[in-house]
Amino acid sequence: MQLQINAEHRLDQALWHPSPHFDARPKECWPELVVVHCVSLPEGEYGTGAPQRLFTGQLDCREHSSFADLEGLRVAPHIMIDRRGQLEQFVAFNHRAWHAGISSWRGRSGCNDFSIGVELEGAVAEGYTDSQYRSLIQLVIQLMIAYPQISADAVVGHCHIAPGRKADPGPHFNWPHLMLELHRQLSAFAAP
Repeated sequence: MQLQINAEHRLDQALWHPSPHFDARPKECWPELVVVHCVSLPEGEYGTGAPQRLFTGQLDCREHSSFADLEGLRVAPHIMIDRRGQLEQFVAFNHRAWHAGISSWRGRSGCNDFSIGVELEGAVAEGYTDSQYRSLIQLVIQLMIAYPQISADAVVGHCHIAPGRKADPGPHFNWPHLMLELHRQLSAFAAP
């Protein structure tokens, strides 16, 4: 499936679940960074729909005892990729989604201002599916085409922009595979 970002800064192939957890990017600020996160609610349980309810402000924190610390949390990525590789979008790419929190990249703080947040359905202690990697690679390539300020070396984990505070996407995330495939597919685009 060929992904396409439309004039509304949304991915045509993604399910659209608008979140209230965003605001305007600072003036003259465009995406330069892709931040990879992971989420599962409850931790390690998939397909519950709870992350989507959290991101859209509809999670009842009484649903599960582990949700108590999420009460009042206002957070959303731009995109979530489930275990099957399905993409769901919560915030248009031209807006600032609230996903990174206190963060810094290359000496620049406030990563939400200039990043795109991508949640993978998963847990820090587990690996990710081939379908998720395929969707993530296609997504990043389309983001790089739509927002040329993003380069392959500007794809990082939450752990890289908030070290000591965040560990996602975790030690089982296959960074070498992601980078190799990004470079391979980008080279194919550039070939005459």
